[in-house]
Parts: sequence; C-alpha cells; structure tokens
Amino acid sequence: MDMRLLQIVKKWVGRVIRILYRWTYKMVKVDPKLVIFIAFHGRGYSDNPRAIYEAMRQDPRFEGYRFIWFIKKHKQKQITIPGAEVKEYSSFSYFYYMSKAKYWIINCKMPTYIAKKEEQIYLQTWHGTPLKRLAHDIEAAEDMTFYRSAVSFAQMTQSYDIDVARYNYMISPNRFCTEVFQSAFRIQRERLIETGYPRNDFICNTTKEEMERLKEKYQLPKDKKIVLYAPTWRDNSYVASGYTFELKADFHKWKEILGEEYIVVFKPHYLIINTYEKDSSLQGFLYSIPAEADIRELYVISDMLITDYSSVFFDYAILKRPIYFYMYDIEEYANDLRGFYLDIHKDLPGDIYTNEDELLAAVKQDAYDETAYQAFYERFCSCEDGKAAKRVIDIVFHKE
Repeated sequence: MDMRLLQIVKKWVGRVIRILYRWTYKMVKVDPKLVIFIAFHGRGYSDNPRAIYEAMRQDPRFEGYRFIWFIKKHKQKQITIPGAEVKEYSSFSYFYYMSKAKYWIINCKMPTYIAKKEEQIYLQTWHGTPLKRLAHDIEAAEDMTFYRSAVSFAQMTQSYDIDVARYNYMISPNRFCTEVFQSAFRIQRERLIETGYPRNDFICNTTKEEMERLKEKYQLPKDKKIVLYAPTWRDNSYVASGYTFELKADFHKWKEILGEEYIVVFKPHYLIINTYEKDSSLQGFLYSIPAEADIRELYVISDMLITDYSSVFFDYAILKRPIYFYMYDIEEYANDLRGFYLDIHKDLPGDIYTNEDELLAAVKQDAYDETAYQAFYERFCSCEDGKAAKRVIDIVFHKE
C-alpha cells in the first residue's frame, strides 16, 4: 500500500476509534484495583511513573492489584516489565483500559479526547522542574505557534487546561514548582502534592557498589573521571518532517584538552542529532548513550555535569557535584524562545560559559565555584530524601 494512503487510512481509523471510545467509555465498569502507567506518551518505561510502579510492586498493600503499562511499539522493542502487563499505546485496549482503570499514573499532557470518569483518580507526576516557561507562563507574540502542528498560543494553553481539569493530584518536587505550577497550569494549590520526585529516590539511595556495577554495565573505564554531557533540544529548530537540531560541540577538541583525565558520557535529548555516534577517532573518550537510557544511572556514576537549558541540573544538584552550563546561543535562546523562570546569571548552581574553549579550560582546571550551591539545594532539592515515592503512594492511594 502506498505510504501516503496508509497514513490516511491510519488517520481515519484513529478518528473512528476515538468516536467509538467517547460513545462507550461510560459503559465500562471501573476496576478499583487496576492501575495504568504512561511515560512520555508511551515512549517507554521510565521517569516518575516507573519509580512509583516499582515502589507499589514492593508494597504489600497492593497485593492483588493489576498494573498495565502503555508503550508504543512494545513488541518491536521487546519490552517486558516484571509484574506488569505491557500493551500498545493508543490501541483499542488502550482506550478500553483508560475507561476501566481506577488509577492513572502519567507524566505528560494527555490528548484532549481522553475522557475521565468522576470516580477515576488521575495522578499527573510531570517530568521535571522547569527552567523554561511553561503553558500560560510563556510570553508569546500574537503570531507565535507551537509544536510541529503549529498550533496557536490559545490552542496550546487550552490543551493544558483540558488536561489539568482532569487531575486529582499533581506532584510538585519542591516549593518553587508549587508556585510555578499554579501559574503555568492554572491549578489550585490543594491539588498539588509537594513530595519530591519519586524518580529521584534512586539518586538518593544508590550505593557505591551499585555505582561500580553501573560503570560495568555501560562499559566505562574506572580510572578516569566521568563528564556527563546532557544538552537539550531547541524549540525553534524543526521542519515539517521533524526536529533538526544539531549540537555545537567539538568533541575532538574536548578529547585533546580533557582526554588524559576524563571521559565524556554524551546523553542527548532524543530530538538532538548525534553526528559523533560512529566516529571511531573518539573511541575510548566519547561514550554516546541512547536517548532512551535511564539518565538517573548516568547521574550517579558521573563526577560532573555539563548541560545548557535542560532541566536535568535540578535533579543532578541532589548529588552536590559540579555543574557547568554551556550556553553558546544564550542571547538567541533567552530573547526568541520561551524565556526563563530563573535569573540564570544569579540563580544557577554553577557558572555559564558561552565559549567552548573557556568551558573546557574551567573543567580541566577544576574551576567550579560552589558558592551558590547551598542556596540552590535548599530551594530545589530539600524534599529529596529517597522517600518521595512512598509519600506519593500514601497520599494518592490511601487518603481518599
């Protein structure tokens, strides 16, 4: 079948399924012991939903419960999750079990066509403390559009409003997010639970022995310091066929300057093009990690983090290790895109570098300034004690 025709058929089949779902979802009886989990629109088994699931699986209070994960192309990816069923995201069974499950544990904005019954409980875990402005907080020009679908500001915020109206609870990882989420998502304070992020329990609880095993897992040398480089993508870098952002980092130069003492673990955002992945001249220095890998494992085995506008540094700060900010396009990013919640020149737990040579010199000289770290930690990491998942479970499942 012609590819274009196949896409048209899929589109119409999807519409029919959604129409049938809206007609029939109320007929499905809610199962009080059924919990569904979705991370990043079905991209995988990860983030806060994973941490909550793993805590529930160890909790005797959930004996007899049924757990379902919805993951795209799970058979092709050969994904199995101990103790849970894995079903295809956006399939017939997806719509059926969305209607049937008592509990939804989700870390992303759900499609507007998903319908929730009054007796169902929707926990929105979200997926990070934001540096960049979100939803209603974005300062948008009249003609500004969002996503590849080029929706307007009003359409974008409406999609958030529809989803937020369905939340019973939304996790806040810290007091900063408790304030920001109220303005960005227009959510009432009483629906926010300030618990810390369940995914960060792993960071707090990992032992030195487990760190050594993780280095072996990723086949990393144990006689070198590890630099974790985890940049994000850019909102305005896409064409109709997809995002096109290419990173401006010269890893050959990084190897020349840092290679004797360091290796670099490169964990790009999944929308970033990695042009160095098969460069044999960087073998033994640059370790490109697949975008779907669990970044928490990379946090705990690294000695420092280099990032840009990614929110990864909020989680990494729990470790109280050096963080360097490489923002070579800072003027364009600050002025033309979504803007920031923080004063990045005053509030970040590390210095900003716009020049690659200066960044590498600072790393080589171990020139990290810890002055701002304690205030940052108290503001953003004070809830992270390794027990966030339990707090969330106690509130959502045992405080009705």
